[in-house]
This record gives sequence, C-alpha cells and structure tokens, in this order.
Amino acid sequence: MIGGGHVNFGDLFKPKTIAVIGISLANEKHPANVIYNKNNLRMEVKVFPVNDRGGTYQGEKVYANILDVPEKVDMTVIATRAEAVPEIMTDCIRSGVGGAVVISGGFAEKGNRRLQDQVVKIAKEADFPFIGPNCLGIYSPPYMDTFFIPSERIMRPEKGKVALVSQSGGILVDHMVKLAGEGVGLSMAVSIGNKALIGEIDLLDYFTNDPETNVIAFYIEGFAKREGREFVLKAGQCSKPVVVLKAGKTSLGVRAVSSHTASMAGDYEVFSSVLAQYGVVEAKDEFELIPFCEALSCYQTPIKGSIGIITGSGGHGALAVDACLSHGLSVPTLSEPDQIEIRENISQRIQAIASFTNPVDLTGSAMDEDFVTATNFLSRRKEIDCLLILLLPYLPGISSDLGARLSQIYRQTGKPMIAYVPHVEKYLMFIEGFQLNQIPVAHSIEEAVHMAEALRRHQPC
Repeated sequence: MIGGGHVNFGDLFKPKTIAVIGISLANEKHPANVIYNKNNLRMEVKVFPVNDRGGTYQGEKVYANILDVPEKVDMTVIATRAEAVPEIMTDCIRSGVGGAVVISGGFAEKGNRRLQDQVVKIAKEADFPFIGPNCLGIYSPPYMDTFFIPSERIMRPEKGKVALVSQSGGILVDHMVKLAGEGVGLSMAVSIGNKALIGEIDLLDYFTNDPETNVIAFYIEGFAKREGREFVLKAGQCSKPVVVLKAGKTSLGVRAVSSHTASMAGDYEVFSSVLAQYGVVEAKDEFELIPFCEALSCYQTPIKGSIGIITGSGGHGALAVDACLSHGLSVPTLSEPDQIEIRENISQRIQAIASFTNPVDLTGSAMDEDFVTATNFLSRRKEIDCLLILLLPYLPGISSDLGARLSQIYRQTGKPMIAYVPHVEKYLMFIEGFQLNQIPVAHSIEEAVHMAEALRRHQPC
C-alpha cells in the first residue's frame, strides 16, 4: 500500500496525457503498440510513444526516454522487460509523471521478489503510485484504456456507476464483457496483478470517495498478512455497496492462486463469515457477481428479504417462489382482505381466474392495467420490501409501455422492483422502459432472485 505523503490518484486514473514505454518499431502486436494505438485512436487522452532506440512510429516521433517528452506526462504505461523497470520508474519520477501502470511480468509471480521489492522501494520513497506489475492496468472511460487487448477482441461497457477491481486480468475482461452484455456501465476497471504497491484497500478508499462510483466490486485471490482483516473492516464501513468474489476456496484453488499472482489465499471460510458479519456482499460465484452489481448500482438501500411476486404465468411464479426460499428470502402470503382488494381493482375478465395469494398470478389474459394495479398495491404493503415482476412479453394483452409505467410506481413509492424478461433480442423494447428508469432487468428467474439476494446481503454497519 501507498505510504508517506499525499498521493494524487487523479493523474493515474483520469490522465490527460500518457506515455507508453516499450513501443516496438518491428512488432505491431507488441502489447505497448496495442495500448498506444487504442488510446491514440479511441480515447480522450493524448499519447506519447517511448522506446530507448527512438525513431518514428506511424508518423509520430518516438522518444528515447520519458525525460525527452516535451509536455507534462500525467501517467506512463510501462511494457518492457522486467529488469528495465526500476530505471524507467526512476526516470518517470524525475520527469514529474503522476503515476504508472506496470504491464511487465517476471516479478514476484515468477519468484523474482527482490526485483519487485526494488521497484516498490523506489515508488514509496517518491510517493509515486503504480498499478501492477503483471497486470492489464486501467480501463477508465473515456480517458484511457491500458489493456493490451485489441478493441475488436473485447466488448467494453459504457460509462456507468460500477467500479471493478481484479487481481486477474482475464477474470476482469470476462466480467467486463458480461456487464456490457447486461447494459451495466463501469466507472472504472482496474487489473492490479501482483498489487506490489496499490492493492484493494487503496482502491476501496479511492472509490468510496469517487462521485462517479456507486458500487465497488472486487475479484480477490489473496491478501498479505493482516491485510484481509483491514479490508473487511473498511468495506463494512463503506457508504457504498461492496461486492466480493473470492478465489482460492479449496486447497487446489489456493495453490493456483499462489502461482498466478504470488498471493496468500488464506482461510476462505473465515473470510466469508467475516464478510457476512460486516454486511459486505459476497458473490459466491461468477453467476452472482454480475446481477449483484446490476441490482446494487440501481438500489443502495438494503432489504430484509420479503418478496412480492407478480406474474402472468403460474409456472414462472412457482419457480420464483422456490428460488426465493432456496436463497433464504421469504414470500409472505397476502391476507384475505388484501387479496379481496386486489381482485376488486383488476379487470373483471380475470377476477375469477387470477390468484392473489403471492405470487399474484394475473394469468396470460392480463393487460397493462392489471400489472399496474397489482404493482401499485404491493408497492404500498409494509410486509413486502421488494417486488419481482415476471414479465412475459409474448402475453397478448401487454404493451411495450409497461416497463416505463411500472418504473413510475417505483419513483412514487421507493419500493425496489426487479423485472424478469426473457433474454430474446426481439423483446428488447419491453426492457428499455425499465432500463431507462434504472430498474434492473434479469433474463432468468434465478438471476432475478440473485438481484434481490444482493439487496438483502448488503447490510452496512
């Protein structure tokens, strides 16, 4: 972690100028070239190429040293041999650079702890922040993208409210693609690799105070001694939802983690129980992480877990009940007076065939007004703290306006709602009304229940 004096993370995460050190004049696919081209063509940042031989690259002057760049450089991306990094970092500090991403591998993860310690010592003495080594670095839209992955090989999320931090670059990219597919935007994604200097705690502090971030998600492989406890305590006190996916849950997983980023995985069972004790949201697997981020980016108020279900299909309602109960959520039966009140206010033609116990099954004959009536009613019941709306767009009586109309009920009552809409491209028009109003949309019943579970697990200290 960073020590010493004041460190300006702004230059590192939202730079106006960067230098990419390690540009190849012979290999277009070199990581440094991929990073330079991507930022030069697609991001807002101004980029300078650096290579110790100098020369010209794509008509631009290649500087032999960072000290030769004629403008102030906010941060550098170092993609060179590991042995060259200490001298390069020293030059960056001398030239007034504000921080660095060290892409280079060949440090502690390969047993070269002494070289990594040397780089850390140089940085700490100058209060010079760097990410890595052995990492992809930072995706900070619209400023920069230090991932050495060609743009056509990755689906990048739009600007949004979720910050994603990962020791593994591959896991980070995988989840970025999944978030993009769900329409969930990122404030920033950071691959920390060996986290030799900047780790999860530093980034938790930063994103806690970042106005562009509402949810902070971590993929964690391990911590240094006593670092895990400090992380959990800070995460529990964080004013924003913190989501954690932990690797190294088994003995073989611990071994894989150690060889990957030189981390100490620790005792998973202890870590998991402490996360729950402090109200930090643990995603048990990758299938929970994405819906957790989506739900918590929309709702920050925790729930107790009492679910009201509205559906146009009895089978879907039954599956939702089973899923809720299996996750420790409750589905309370509505009182007889409540059932009578809903029945009296929905369309006469479905009064005799609908069910009102919870789930409220409006049947395949329901129309927009029936969903609106039932949602309005359940949103005002104190015994219900979250609604699952199982919306089947092939029901003949509903329109593409229904998502927007139901979203307005949330605006009026503040009762969180989660929509389930089958993940079929032709039905996107039904999803837009929810998404435009920041209502999370799940594409499976299990995913919808995961979203509700995230709100229940988020219990700030």
